[in-house]
Amino acid sequence: MALDQEFEKELEEEGAEMTFLEHLEELRWHVIRAVGSILVFAIIAYIFIKEIYRYVILAPGKADFWTYRMLCKLGDAVGVEGLCIKALNFKIQSIGVGDQFTMGLTSAVITGLIFAFPYAFWEIWRFIKPGLKPSEVRASRGAVFYVTFLFFSGVFFGYFIVTPLAINFLANYQLDESIINEFSIGSYIGTVATLTLACGIAFQLPVVVFVLSKVGMLTPSFMREYRRHSWIVILIVAAIITPSPDIYSQILVALPLMFLYEVSIVVSGRVERAKLEEEKGLTNL
Repeated sequence: MALDQEFEKELEEEGAEMTFLEHLEELRWHVIRAVGSILVFAIIAYIFIKEIYRYVILAPGKADFWTYRMLCKLGDAVGVEGLCIKALNFKIQSIGVGDQFTMGLTSAVITGLIFAFPYAFWEIWRFIKPGLKPSEVRASRGAVFYVTFLFFSGVFFGYFIVTPLAINFLANYQLDESIINEFSIGSYIGTVATLTLACGIAFQLPVVVFVLSKVGMLTPSFMREYRRHSWIVILIVAAIITPSPDIYSQILVALPLMFLYEVSIVVSGRVERAKLEEEKGLTNL
């Protein structure tokens, strides 16, 4: 208890020393360092952009991609030949004069954003953390780790599961055999980036619930009561972030989000119990 009071006193002294403009200046430097880290990784990505395109970005559009090979093995194991994807019926073309250069820069920035995310978030967290109460700091211990873990889990899920299945559906879908699927490089990159980043952001659901529970906007009982409604919302979100009308891809996105919703109920319950214990402690004083 004495340590908490001492910590609160230090925070008050720091807050008293800094003016509003000084806070803005501090925030500016945190943002500059965060953006700087993204640019550094973007430059490194651009140096190896051809390798990134060959082995990462264009990989889900090839039949030997890891996900397709695993589906073939699964198909052989369960005796369902239809699971094996042997060919993707499409070509990627560059229509505009500067499309390849522009998409190279765009892809480098997106790659930089993904790899710099842990450091960028840590910089923002360093600015937010001093304004929290000691109990809030304890409750949010490991925030950078959990946010980063959820983000990369979503990115990997989007890249290895959702993206290849969506591309396979769109590549092999034809209104007529005379129509050839030739996607522009911008359309292809947009699909891969949207699915990958959207899943990374969507996987932050437990973090969002934690924050809303801390400020009293969410409770576990409320989340349990509206569980069925939330499932409908999740299905709608899955339909939005999945560019194909393939119901299997949408369900594949919705299932982990439903699981994360259940995890979020547990997170909200822990926040509520911590609040009750804190209130009991203050009452006893």
